[in-house]
Amino acid sequence: MIDKSMIDNLDSKDRQIVLQSLESLIDQTYKVENEYKTLNSSYNSLEGLIKQIIEVLPNALWVINDDNSIFLQNSEAKQHDDHLEMFINSRDGDELYVQKRYFLINKKTHNDKLIVSATDITSHKRKDRLAFMGQMAAHLAHEIRNPVGSISLLIPTLMKQAGENSKPVIEEIKKSIIRVERIIKSTLLYSKGVQAKIKPFGTDRLQRELETAIQYYGYEKSITFEFEFTQEKLNADFDLISLMLQNFIFNAVDAIEEDDESEEGSVRLRLEQDRFKIYDSGVPIADPEKLFVAFNTTKTKGNGLGLVLSKQIAAAHGGAIEFIAEPKHFIITFNTQ
Repeated sequence: MIDKSMIDNLDSKDRQIVLQSLESLIDQTYKVENEYKTLNSSYNSLEGLIKQIIEVLPNALWVINDDNSIFLQNSEAKQHDDHLEMFINSRDGDELYVQKRYFLINKKTHNDKLIVSATDITSHKRKDRLAFMGQMAAHLAHEIRNPVGSISLLIPTLMKQAGENSKPVIEEIKKSIIRVERIIKSTLLYSKGVQAKIKPFGTDRLQRELETAIQYYGYEKSITFEFEFTQEKLNADFDLISLMLQNFIFNAVDAIEEDDESEEGSVRLRLEQDRFKIYDSGVPIADPEKLFVAFNTTKTKGNGLGLVLSKQIAAAHGGAIEFIAEPKHFIITFNTQ
């Protein structure tokens, strides 16, 4: 507090100096205050920017004080707070399996802070596993193809020499061999990649091919098959389109076979304006999100590649596959113009 009487007792010259000094001091105070406000605003902006940066990171991130309290974390980290102690006690570079997911742990220290990062690498692990399974499947398919081919060539000879009582057994063997050949073909296509050779062909030829394939696919229930082709010609890879449609038809047959409430069913395949629609009366699909996941199957007749390969075939024709739950059907579009 400035004593005014002290200023009044000064002569005019000293009073002028004191007043100027006070004025300068007040100006400096305002400048310091403004600089502090600017600095505080910059700090707040920087803090907000840091929070935004760690928020957009795909991994869970914690900054931990030396007393193990949380100094900073993003929303991804908040979802895994229950496992923070496990992450802290792990080593840098460890891979932890937590709640059916894999996490890569990275840890760094800065001053008195510990920075812990947990990156979800489940999809990468799955890709590695699928790549390994694909390589193994391709190797096995190559090894199996030759003996299966030999058996297939010997079946007609065996059929001619067999008695009437043995022919139904041989016919079942033939069906099984055809099924194995389809699995081998699908596996090799999946491992090598799909390349479409586009040529025009008649849809009547396609229908005959599908009807023949159905004859060699075993099923016990009474199933009707309807083919509604409004196009006479199709510009596509005949072998690939046939294989793709067989996958959907056989899946439909299996879904009907799994229905315990009915002894009959129907499969309807319609083609119009370069678009296939496949309907069936079988059981609903339990988990649509896993439809196109490789090697994922609950069936005993397949290897989990049918729909994955079908999706690749559709893509090779410039198209896509869509699943509609109600009524249950698939839509396959393609564009080869």
